[in-house]
Amino acid sequence: MDLQDQLKNLFPDHEPEPQEETEDANDLGIWMQDDPLICKYEKRKGKPVTIIEGYTGADSDFKILAKELKTMLGVGGSFKKESILIQGDYRDKIMTFLKEKGFRVKRVGG
Repeated sequence: MDLQDQLKNLFPDHEPEPQEETEDANDLGIWMQDDPLICKYEKRKGKPVTIIEGYTGADSDFKILAKELKTMLGVGGSFKKESILIQGDYRDKIMTFLKEKGFRVKRVGG
């Protein structure tokens, strides 16, 4: 007997409200912000790097987001000084991924 059955036995007249299930960053516990994230492209030591910065939430949430990006793209990267570094030029894919998560993204440079 699960919790729903027990509640129905205790309160037979109560009708539960339907809950909508949505998949976004809030379900993962990632804090959403008002300011847009900045997605820019640089070359470091001759190699292309995509940099995402401007997140004002907790570092642990930003690290979770970095891990999701790296696994989605299948590339390496790191989290340094409140910014995510992704190896390669993946600005378009990263921006669409972040918009699907509910973030506002601003493209800088190029």
